[in-house]
Amino acid sequence: MRLVLADTSLVVQGRSFEGLPLLVNSDGTAVEPAQTFLWEVLATSGRARSLLTWAKYGRDLYDYFAFLDANKLDWRATAPAGMPSSIDWYRDWSRAEAGLNVTTINARLRLVARFYEWAVKRGHIDAVPFQSTTVRITRPPGFLAHVETSDGRMQSPCHLLPQPRSIIKFLTIEQARLCLRELSNVTHRLMFELMIRCGLRQVECRTFPLAYVFDPTRRRDLPPGAMIRVALDAGDMKLKYDQPRAIDVPYALMQDLWAYAVRHRQRRERSRDADNRQRALFLTEAGEAYGDTALTDVFSGLSRRVGFRVRPHMLRHSYGTYALMRLRKHGFKGEPLLYVRDRMGHSSVATTSVYLHLINQLDAHLVLLHEDELDAMFAAEGG
Repeated sequence: MRLVLADTSLVVQGRSFEGLPLLVNSDGTAVEPAQTFLWEVLATSGRARSLLTWAKYGRDLYDYFAFLDANKLDWRATAPAGMPSSIDWYRDWSRAEAGLNVTTINARLRLVARFYEWAVKRGHIDAVPFQSTTVRITRPPGFLAHVETSDGRMQSPCHLLPQPRSIIKFLTIEQARLCLRELSNVTHRLMFELMIRCGLRQVECRTFPLAYVFDPTRRRDLPPGAMIRVALDAGDMKLKYDQPRAIDVPYALMQDLWAYAVRHRQRRERSRDADNRQRALFLTEAGEAYGDTALTDVFSGLSRRVGFRVRPHMLRHSYGTYALMRLRKHGFKGEPLLYVRDRMGHSSVATTSVYLHLINQLDAHLVLLHEDELDAMFAAEGG
């Protein structure tokens, strides 16, 4: 059994379904009815629009069915009274043997539960192999909420693991400064800066277009120190849910990006054919765009050098924390939460509000020692 992502050749009624996850048995047939479930949920519902979401759904459901296949378990089988179900076996294996964290396990279990509820509606089985309980929620349910909600309550599968509420992980000023010292590679350093100063996701950083970069000194309408509004479009780069948004790039950072484009990037691209030019700003030494796991690998190496955990998404959290703190300190004319929400591309202000809760819970010196220290740090480092 294996998982593959469809290429452009998968066309249905004139529409390409590139990126659709395909669950394939060893004999080449589709893993049914799991494949039909993915098709209905991802391709025809229109709710999950991001190819990254498609890939995640495929990986999560594949993981469950691959576990069943390896252990000769039937997904339709009902466990005898008092015995663990297939879902229970999978949950315990994921934690004890695979060593997955609780958040990942529960996300997969919710998708599996949704599959079983779909299977009941389609008549594949008579009942779901798990019990549910009513829980209270404090924010709107996401795409994985598979049951009706009302009055802040929803039905949740009983087989989920207890999930402690964790504090958002971000970098302190001193940690960010130390990371900069260790990032000798000019490309990696600029990617680090673009994410922590503009709130980009790692896939957005990897695919950030060369066309968005320019020399700000040639723009008489942009004084030094200005924030430069850059519109992000899904036609140019990868954006979550393909939703366009705008970010504000510091003047000095745009200068550095332009210098990188005309010096380092130009040299790296010379080895490529004129008809096969890359659109992304950041290129490897071989002139290639960075792959899906490239930044994860870069930051894993950085973590070993600095002695603390650094992950790409921590830079986005750092941006949200510092941007909100700075706006509040400067008496921003407007609603700081809405500004940060729009810059980060959150679908709901409830998502952005976690940074407000974080700021209120932490000591001020852990968040920002001085109002402009983040900008001053990059200026001092030559950013």
